[in-house]
Amino acid sequence: MVLSAKHRDELNCAVADYLKSSGYIEAFNHFVQEASVPSDKITDKKFNGLLEKKWTSVLRLQKKVMDLESKVSETVREYEGGPTKKERSADSWIPRPPERYCLTGHRMPVTRVIFHPVYNIMVSASEDGSIKVWDYESGDFERTLKGHTDAVNDIAFESSGKTLASCSSDLTIRLWDFVGFECMKTLHGHDHTVSSVSFGPSGDFLVSASRDKSIKVWEVSTGYCTKTLQGHREWVRQAVVSPDGKLIASGSNDHSIRVWEIATKECTLELREHDHVVECVAWAQDNCTSHINECVQQENPRAVKSEGPFLISGSRDKTIKVFDVSTGFCIISLIGHDNWVRQAIFHPSGKFIVSCADDKTLRVWDYKNRRCTKTINAHEHFVTCLDFHRNAPFVITGSVDQQCKVWECR
Repeated sequence: MVLSAKHRDELNCAVADYLKSSGYIEAFNHFVQEASVPSDKITDKKFNGLLEKKWTSVLRLQKKVMDLESKVSETVREYEGGPTKKERSADSWIPRPPERYCLTGHRMPVTRVIFHPVYNIMVSASEDGSIKVWDYESGDFERTLKGHTDAVNDIAFESSGKTLASCSSDLTIRLWDFVGFECMKTLHGHDHTVSSVSFGPSGDFLVSASRDKSIKVWEVSTGYCTKTLQGHREWVRQAVVSPDGKLIASGSNDHSIRVWEIATKECTLELREHDHVVECVAWAQDNCTSHINECVQQENPRAVKSEGPFLISGSRDKTIKVFDVSTGFCIISLIGHDNWVRQAIFHPSGKFIVSCADDKTLRVWDYKNRRCTKTINAHEHFVTCLDFHRNAPFVITGSVDQQCKVWECR
């Protein structure tokens, strides 16, 4: 080890101070004499506790180096074990840290984030009663939509992106003209907090779920409630319309998932696989069918291929489950989150499941092999919501930390 004369003198003074302050007087006297430490330097206050400070700094740096080495090793394994960036197709895009943008502006927890179906913008809703519009490619804030007088719990676009629906704890649903950014209609009918909204595929009707234990179907053109579905025994957390517009799936605080036929208003299926509140439900898109069948046949080669439809759910029991609605069976169960699962959706390719939870993570699941392939520590607080762009390599998340984050996929 080579030290300059100045550094050697400073080290000797620091060692002398440590020996003296620790009560090693005999060793101190021998060291001062042998190292020729000047007496005026021994009393210099700048050396008080210097050796301990340097030592603890070294330990902190060692820990940081070890953390960085483990991250580098993980990255190397990812790139060596998978296709290169040039070879990786859009089917294999998954979000990777760090985030591209961290969007701040909400004053209370973010409850929902969604991408616009056409333009390069995203929308966030919050318990502060506001809806904010952002450009996810530049990270710029665009505007705020105000009208609700309590927490905004959910937002949804109809397929063209011209109309945005929002629902709130103020018991109302609002329909917004997303061209002029004005509220077109306010729908009244629920007797308690409205927790979710979902458009039918053609955009002519809307479905809402509420803490009043009901699900309502609304005609968008008139704003009239045309059907009310009742059967859940507790708060209905979410209700979503199937891709063909014929069915509704709902999850509730009563631990059940129900499937409803819109035309007849009848509950055709009740699923009771979860042990706690069902926080979220979502339908699988058509391109998931072949991947789900592969997954099932991998475990049971004699299983008959199913055309579905399939449904994914996330619960406070910390699990994610996939159901075959045609049979009523739970065919996949994923365990890994350490807290309530707040949202789970299928990857646009149908090959993966992406989820977020109160364990502050964003996770990507290879459900065919029933394993988590990527865990991102996404926020400093509970991660409440996420969305995956259908065509562009971006994922967005929202959190109780009042932030939205944009994650680039590769």
